[in-house]
Amino acid sequence: MLAEMRIQGLGVIEDALLELHPGFTVVTGETGAGKSMVVGGLHLLSGGRSEASKVRNGTGRATVEGRFEGVLAEHVARIVADAGGETDEDGSLIAMRSVGADGRSRAHLGGRSVPVSVLSDLADRLLAVHGQNDQLRLLRPAEQREVLDRFAMDAVAGPLRDYRAVREEWQAVVAELAERSSRSRELAQQADLLRHGLGEIAAVDPHPGEDTELSAEIKRLAAVDELRAAAGAAQAAVSGAADADPDMPGALGLVGEARRRLSAAEDPVLQTMEPRLAEAAVLLSDVGAELGAYLDALDADPERLERALARQAELKKLTRKYAADVDGVLAWAEDARQRLSTMDTSEEALAELATRRDELAGRLAEHAATLSSARAKAAAELAAAISGELSGLAMGQAEIDVTVRRRPADATDPHGLLVDGERVHAGAEGIDDVELLLRAHPAAPPLPVHKAASGGELSRVMLAIEVVLAHADTVQTLVFDEVDAGVGGRAAVEVGRRLARLARSHQVLVVTHLPQVAAYADRHLVVDKGTAKGVTRSDVRTLDAVERVQELARMLAGMDETETGRAHAEELLAAAEADKKKAGTEGRKRRRSG
Repeated sequence: MLAEMRIQGLGVIEDALLELHPGFTVVTGETGAGKSMVVGGLHLLSGGRSEASKVRNGTGRATVEGRFEGVLAEHVARIVADAGGETDEDGSLIAMRSVGADGRSRAHLGGRSVPVSVLSDLADRLLAVHGQNDQLRLLRPAEQREVLDRFAMDAVAGPLRDYRAVREEWQAVVAELAERSSRSRELAQQADLLRHGLGEIAAVDPHPGEDTELSAEIKRLAAVDELRAAAGAAQAAVSGAADADPDMPGALGLVGEARRRLSAAEDPVLQTMEPRLAEAAVLLSDVGAELGAYLDALDADPERLERALARQAELKKLTRKYAADVDGVLAWAEDARQRLSTMDTSEEALAELATRRDELAGRLAEHAATLSSARAKAAAELAAAISGELSGLAMGQAEIDVTVRRRPADATDPHGLLVDGERVHAGAEGIDDVELLLRAHPAAPPLPVHKAASGGELSRVMLAIEVVLAHADTVQTLVFDEVDAGVGGRAAVEVGRRLARLARSHQVLVVTHLPQVAAYADRHLVVDKGTAKGVTRSDVRTLDAVERVQELARMLAGMDETETGRAHAEELLAAAEADKKKAGTEGRKRRRSG
């Protein structure tokens, strides 16, 4: 949730700190005091468009900073991590947006400078701002279907998963068939080249590391005389002369003489050294034997050298054409075999792919029809639920229609699919276009919501949708600007009651001018406007119980100076509090009985 928001240099607000309640927070104030700047600040924090004209004169820069608590769901944590940001020690996350007088905008998240689009991505997960002139999140054409799917939950989520799994496989087969068919000649040429290369490699039949082993062997065979001389001299130095010349005893003979002299000595210190010489003698004996075996095997073999050189030439032909060494040649051959498996352009292979495509298309059509049917059923329930909410929001004659129509596809559509005899577009989300339509009264034609509703009605439609979707909406913080425009009397109480109900599962922030709505809030903020030295300044402060009564009395037609006004405000607060307690008790009873 959004725990705090600080606004500096934005419009008439010089410096204000808003401490928001986790439930229902209301913002009130006189006309022109700067309530709209609170919503404007939230827009900036959400990555919205910046306007230099909103920067307060003389400040040079407007800054909005928000502190979010309890936000590290997986998708939010991923956004923060990708941006290189960090949370504070208490787990809260700081987001900031600034706008200069020159119109330049900067954004920060978790202490790191980020593109403004990152704040927009974050806001999509954390908060939704609903105002009369906004591009409302739930009314964007691209998101109409998502609204319905969230409402339907598992009833649509399950069929959608099945549909997507089959569609992915179907797309892969369709793409492969198209590739093979359109590039059959080119693929056939490539396949011939690959087969030729595999044939050359198979004829030589190299094994891993053979070129390295062969190079070492050739080097050894070519230098056999030098190697024999070196090994013979080393053996003589270790084991002594071959003719047992006493003048050339070798290292082994000298060590033996040293052992005899130490063993004969009567000094214990010298005697302790003899075992170590015995170990040296064993080691020298082993080395001497290995040198002898090496010399025995080191026979000059011109024919063997010639065979090794010929084999090396065969391997070099392969390494010149396919890779730097034999291991690379073998890797090329494995890759070529895999590529060949996808290059069969014979009529039999294409027919097999076509059969597989048609089989998957049939399965996909079944899943698409099931998904479409589930959406149609959920659409009727969603429309009835929203219309029911509107009846209590001074829109008693209004009705919502949620239409589910299959999107047609032409003959050239690569994602065209035949479903129930109709060719439709099989997109990633299914074959349906979903649209929310509003009938202002029974005789009115159904129109898109944003065209049929006025500004105030649009906000109330959004409130009704949010209340209905509360069980499925993952956005925690909901902001409503002038949701009560054009509402009064009993309908205003209903607006407040629904906002309070929504605040039981979400954080709700509302800018309002109606005392009936403000009375339902858990926390009341007021925007005060004052003038000092000819400069207008506004501040935002949290009201205590006494101040809240005074503010509600002011909102009741300016009755803050009268006993009657204050009594009316107290009565309004008491009624709202009793209503909230009753609703909370009934909700707990329903949960226990369920």
